[in-house]
Amino acid sequence: MKEITAKEVEQKLENGEDLHIIDVREVDEVEAGKIANIIHIPLGLLEFRLQELSKSEQYIVVCRSGGRSGRATMFLESQGYDVTNMIGGMLAWEGEVR
Repeated sequence: MKEITAKEVEQKLENGEDLHIIDVREVDEVEAGKIANIIHIPLGLLEFRLQELSKSEQYIVVCRSGGRSGRATMFLESQGYDVTNMIGGMLAWEGEVR
């Protein structure tokens, strides 16, 4: 499983990179603060919403602490998607939230 730190994601966004970030937290967690322009798919709905994702894109998966995003990353990899887990999740995120 590929991994990236929250700081690396923040630097990529600051450099203007167009990232595709999937947030697998629950609705109330996302409402409390999220990275801008995320794709919000709660972990429990991920397998039912695969049609919203493209196998030609690279995705970074995020959750609160890195556990759920790790499970989502392994699942998406098994389905043929190019995904990277953001280790530490939003607890490690120091960048801007909306």
